[in-house]
Amino acid sequence: MKTKINFWLLSVILTSLVVLGGCGASSQNNASQSSSLSDNLATQEQPVVNNTSSKKMFDNLPKLQGNAKVELVVNGSPIIIEVNGNDAPITAGNFVDLVDKGVYDGLAFHRVVKEPQPFVAQGGDPQGKDPNFPASRLGTGGFIDPETGEKRVIPLEIKLKGEEEAVYSKALGRSAGLSAPPVELKHDRGAVAMARSQAPDSASSQFYIALADLEFLDGDYAVFGKVLSGMDVVDGIEQGDRIESAKVIEGAENLK
Repeated sequence: MKTKINFWLLSVILTSLVVLGGCGASSQNNASQSSSLSDNLATQEQPVVNNTSSKKMFDNLPKLQGNAKVELVVNGSPIIIEVNGNDAPITAGNFVDLVDKGVYDGLAFHRVVKEPQPFVAQGGDPQGKDPNFPASRLGTGGFIDPETGEKRVIPLEIKLKGEEEAVYSKALGRSAGLSAPPVELKHDRGAVAMARSQAPDSASSQFYIALADLEFLDGDYAVFGKVLSGMDVVDGIEQGDRIESAKVIEGAENLK
């Protein structure tokens, strides 16, 4: 039976989603304090011109044309993720590119929320590769492109059912006052999605895996894949556990 978030917790989480700032290790299991799926980037919300103009702003980003599979090894066991480039080409391409670059190897899951209800396991802050980096500040970083010295950010990418292309740079869910948007990629248990700050176009390298059905996040955060196998491994992740390795095991040729 799929785990459901009760209404009380849902309202607490929705309220806390707008909160930015790093959470100390002692507070990570408190859902009301640590439910913000945020890269904690100090960015201002960018004005949305139109979908075509916004998309062109990110033409230089990697894109996945088709699907791919990624294997994460955590606590000695594999987690197989199907990455969906058909419905989220930029978001999926960014993730596969970072896996291919070795960015995720050795990084910690710095935010794991299981109580009072299962929520997410979130990781992907590159600052965690430094063993001396304070755990309390994890969740504040993103991928720095070594060629430019600048942080790579990607647009919020949401594809609605029946549409040929995704909508970019615009939240389409509850944060925008909309209820249950009909998205192609839903926050079902095992969904893999990008964390971001309040600014729509602020996701970088941090991602999370849904530990329960989180439909109230649909339209506000970009899902780009799902766990095909190893969900028992995901359920066993504790805060501080590290990704021992991450590699593309299928579909690498679809990365453009």
